[in-house]
Amino acid sequence: MAGAVFSHIPIKVPKVSTKYRKIQTEVPVPESLPLLKKMYSLESRSMHGQLPIIWDKAENFQVFDPYGNIWIDFTSTIFVANAGHSNRRIIEALKSQLSKPLLHSYTYANKERIDYLDYLINNTPSYFEKAFLLSAGTEATETALKLMRLNGQKNNKNKCGIICLDGSYHGRTMGAQIMTGNNPAKDWIGHQDPNIYHLPYPYPWVEGIKNPENFFENSIESLLKEKSIDPQKDLCGFMLETFQGWGAVFFPENYIKRIKEFAKKNNMLIAFDEMQAGFGRTGKLFGYMHYDIEPDLLCIGKGASSSLPLAAVLGSSKVMDLPDIGSMSSTHSANPLACIAGHQNLISLLEDGLIKNSEKLGNIFHEKLELIRKKHTSHLRYIFGKGLLAALIFIDDKGNPMSIVCDKICEMAMQRGLLLVHTGRESIKLAPPLSISEEGLVEGLDVLEKCIEDSINGYC
Repeated sequence: MAGAVFSHIPIKVPKVSTKYRKIQTEVPVPESLPLLKKMYSLESRSMHGQLPIIWDKAENFQVFDPYGNIWIDFTSTIFVANAGHSNRRIIEALKSQLSKPLLHSYTYANKERIDYLDYLINNTPSYFEKAFLLSAGTEATETALKLMRLNGQKNNKNKCGIICLDGSYHGRTMGAQIMTGNNPAKDWIGHQDPNIYHLPYPYPWVEGIKNPENFFENSIESLLKEKSIDPQKDLCGFMLETFQGWGAVFFPENYIKRIKEFAKKNNMLIAFDEMQAGFGRTGKLFGYMHYDIEPDLLCIGKGASSSLPLAAVLGSSKVMDLPDIGSMSSTHSANPLACIAGHQNLISLLEDGLIKNSEKLGNIFHEKLELIRKKHTSHLRYIFGKGLLAALIFIDDKGNPMSIVCDKICEMAMQRGLLLVHTGRESIKLAPPLSISEEGLVEGLDVLEKCIEDSINGYC
């Protein structure tokens, strides 16, 4: 996400009062500005740049400020609240735990941790035999990097090289950012790991992508030749985002097929980074399930709890047990509150029909988005995604990215009672809670359509 672009000057906007939205003040709210200014003065500016709203409470798919305004949330607080904001199962279980009381235990055993691990492992594919619980997604991708290299060392690999993709994003910590396929994001490191490599991403608009298998073959052969790599001796794994995060661009299935074949041939592990794709977001429990593949490692987070900090890596016992006792842990991982939230979140997704809702409403979602795209084909070039995930890509008729228009659409939507995921580039991402009603979804899409129309007219 780019730096702050949203105006902090209150303006009068038309009042809104519908079943799910309410805008009754100037936007941003004048009374909120001293609070925002205080936050900016006390906190690193890297945390800022989002829409200037003070969240007071959030329930299901609505966000409330302290001043009487209500928004439909198409962000799930940026891919976290998959089971809905303040999910009742999670709230009630946390209340019970708080009255117990037990808030933390570091690596000591607690029943809440054991119950969650049992439910998690028994309700995910059988090839995931063990989990390693963590607090943040970037810890999970770092863990997968470590596990792939430990496995490579076990198999006498020389360089333990990892292959990633251009344009990918895997987190903020050093190992995660070295794997990220965005050079400016990792310039601060001062050096790069010579054994982490990047292939070009198979975007649908790149030359040669009509044959994804050939695209992979040509890309990998070029990399092996350029870097003098012997894949049998020098490569130990692939780190893949299930879809390219900024634009919700999924891989062609045949591309993943060739990765799978290449990895098997060269004794490499495949890890999927599912921070945005997991927990029902795409209409399946995990996004990789849209491909014909069984990952060796799965990195999960964000929607893992719909609330408290929780992430994990799943894999086989053979791989997950590579680190020795005490050699890999995380201070706040497996704490009872996070485990309870994760447990109840997964129960809600599986037993309350939220993943089915994501699949069902996802069809309506994408049908309506495609109708919107057809009205604005000169600017809204692509819509990607599956289930209750979408990215709208804005490129004008001269091929220029329309990031300014995306900023305007997000700001205008905020003024009209709808929250969108602002990326700071030529895309807008949509990710409503999986608990959203069809009525709420359609209302949000109607607002979005009008914002697109008004913003494009202003651009032209």
